[in-house]
Amino acid sequence: MTQEEKTERTKERILEAAMHEFGEKGYTAATIGAICGAHGIAKGLLYHNFAGKEELYLTCVSHCFDEVTAYLKAEETGADLQRYMERRIHYFSEHPLHARIFFEAVLQPPAGLEAEIKKRREAFDRFNQQIYREAISALPLRKGITEATAMEYYAIMQEMFNGYFSSPAYASKEFHFLMADHEERLSKTLDFMLYGIVERSTEE
Repeated sequence: MTQEEKTERTKERILEAAMHEFGEKGYTAATIGAICGAHGIAKGLLYHNFAGKEELYLTCVSHCFDEVTAYLKAEETGADLQRYMERRIHYFSEHPLHARIFFEAVLQPPAGLEAEIKKRREAFDRFNQQIYREAISALPLRKGITEATAMEYYAIMQEMFNGYFSSPAYASKEFHFLMADHEERLSKTLDFMLYGIVERSTEE
């Protein structure tokens, strides 16, 4: 085994330990000591590969975004938003550690890490935009509404929606409730954006 391979395996081992710690406790409650102690990793070895808790957490965040994006791409849901949301929910239910890190990073990011997390979720955001674009391209748009306009309001909705779940009202909510409520409301909000909330008269 080459030195590069050894280094890569060491990083993978540390990342796995960190995923468990952050995924079970969240960023604030997690500690480097617990990550090392529970998994038999020397602190010196961890600090040789990662600058500290922040870098390790951000690496976990990137891993979660990459994994969920790859999974959803492989599902090939296309323009079917309902199936897309079903597969999202399925993924998070099957990967609770990923879910905890993902939703904490998106909705309640640790102070000082917001900008870096935003960079690391860019590929995931672009994929979501692609899914929504495919959905609206498969439907007849109202007169005066262009695809560009629809995408502009989708971006506004996304920021407002996630901001709502970042509010103090949700700060004390149990994590699994937060995740389930977010996904359920997101599914309904996307449906409302595409199909509206009122019946339109067919009379001229």
